[in-house]
Amino acid sequence: MSVHTPHPDLPPPANIVGVVGWSRANLFSSPLHTLLSLFALYLVYLIVPPIINWVFIDSTWVGDTREACATTTGACWVFVKVRFNQFMYGFFPQAEYWRINLAFLLLIALAIPLFIKSFQHKGKLAAFILIFYPIITFQLFSGGHFGLSHVETSKWGGLSLTLILAGVGIVASLPLGIVLALGRRSNMPIVKSVCVVFIEFWRGVPLITVLFMSSVMLPLFLPEGTNFDKLLRAMIGIALFQSAYMAEVVRGGLAAIPKGQYEAAEALGLSFWKSMGLIILPQALKLVIPGIVNTFIALFKDTTLVLIIGLFDLLAIIQQAFADPDWLGFSIEGYVFAASIFWIFCFSMSRYSMALEKKLHTGHTR
Repeated sequence: MSVHTPHPDLPPPANIVGVVGWSRANLFSSPLHTLLSLFALYLVYLIVPPIINWVFIDSTWVGDTREACATTTGACWVFVKVRFNQFMYGFFPQAEYWRINLAFLLLIALAIPLFIKSFQHKGKLAAFILIFYPIITFQLFSGGHFGLSHVETSKWGGLSLTLILAGVGIVASLPLGIVLALGRRSNMPIVKSVCVVFIEFWRGVPLITVLFMSSVMLPLFLPEGTNFDKLLRAMIGIALFQSAYMAEVVRGGLAAIPKGQYEAAEALGLSFWKSMGLIILPQALKLVIPGIVNTFIALFKDTTLVLIIGLFDLLAIIQQAFADPDWLGFSIEGYVFAASIFWIFCFSMSRYSMALEKKLHTGHTR
């Protein structure tokens, strides 16, 4: 009796795998898709090469004055190079730049262990960053102690100010938003009413109005002679404004938790705060990671509105540089640089959000 010997499997046709197969399936699967793909490729051909030429090939990178860009047809990055320190540090004294650098390097050094799986003291380190690091940073920035010269907050600016405003807003708005979300879902009428009024009030007012009121109107209600720092007023306004939006994001996560989870916590005899801290909130926050990060990104971009109260963040300091008679006509380069910086930070937050979602398996794939 003969034994059947199967032939080895043949490789798939070359036109259904690889780049060719992907293109046929996704770009040229039908006459309409083919037409749209060709039109999109034509737009790319019209738009991308000129941008590359302007940004890289025909641009000027070397020089110290505008004369270096006199004959160029591309971007004049010399403008950004000459003004780079001001874009980063604002009007901070040049001899004290090391204080800002030290503050941010310290933050990076403290944050690195939080991303190491084998590190066993993440909770203590996170508490140190949240409680003591802001005090250290304020002392470095402001000075006045330990032999450091005092630098007024009006001289803070550039990217460093943008990061300070965004960082304070993010750190303050998340816990306050969680408390407001819990209060809005509370069964106590007074607590619920206060939280609802707070959330709806701040959500109904534009941030630019909040900043203007905090800078101009708030001092009118303070006792005579009271000096309330303008930067601190902006931080408080931003934190309160964003906490209202954060509260609604968190409330959505709480509403998505099945009722059985609440009942299970009650069956275990847990108190309200223990059930929230150990069972409900970990699940709710995991579900709304995209919404939380989206709020953080919006907050980071909204910091540009502080120009209305006389604070010079990254965008404001770049716009201020346009008024320099020696560098008139280079606004496009400044705006492109600002857009690139904002895009890098926002894209980084977005990618970290996606990595965190993947790590925590927030998709709940069935």
